[in-house]
Amino acid sequence: MEKKRTTPEYITSLQPNEIFVFGSNLHGMHGGGAAYVALRKFGAIMGQGVGLQGQSYAIPTMQGGVETIRPYVDEFIEFAKQHPELIFLVTRIGCGIAGFSDDEISPLFETAHDAENIVLPPGW
Repeated sequence: MEKKRTTPEYITSLQPNEIFVFGSNLHGMHGGGAAYVALRKFGAIMGQGVGLQGQSYAIPTMQGGVETIRPYVDEFIEFAKQHPELIFLVTRIGCGIAGFSDDEISPLFETAHDAENIVLPPGW
């Protein structure tokens, strides 16, 4: 059985069809963590806290509890399924500055396992 690809801990470059998926805040102030990497390297737009921007995709994680993140994750998964020509490399969104654990966030991505173009962190 072939093991599914997982997102590396640090993403420093992307292929033309790859998208860097990162945790953001609703105001799109990409000042730290993966959001800063997205801003500096992958086309994230300061002031845009949700969705596709350049070679990155923002999922807000700083507005409350885990349940406030779920609708944005669901929206992302649907977007990814509608764009099979792209490969989405999901970082450990919410598990850095936002302060959530992998065990809190990874269940939100349960339906992402069905999408061949969504690459998740190890253990998710």
